[in-house]
Amino acid sequence: QVQLVESGGGLVQPGGSLRLSCAASRNMYYMGWYRQAPGKQRELVAAITNSGSTRYVESVKGRFTISSDNAKNTVHLQMNSLKPEDTAVYYCNGKFYSGIQSIDFWGQGTQVTVSS
Repeated sequence: QVQLVESGGGLVQPGGSLRLSCAASRNMYYMGWYRQAPGKQRELVAAITNSGSTRYVESVKGRFTISSDNAKNTVHLQMNSLKPEDTAVYYCNGKFYSGIQSIDFWGQGTQVTVSS
């Protein structure tokens, strides 16, 4: 059974920082963080492949950094200069190949609230 275990969410003041972590029970070729705010669609925040390629949504560029520890099947999202609009449930996503088929797994989600 594949599992993605997230940690690191919480309440922080505007301008503060949080670090999210996601530990996978197996190697993934892609891991990403998505978020969903109330009344909005889930969106990609940042992603990283096992070759180290990264991508970010425009609104977090320069503030968030995604990194991975391939040996530990773990991905981190360092979030700095947080804004109220970053408030959302953050979900970890991982993808791996089963034969030629790409399989998706999601974490349970962790709440990030940016408020004074």
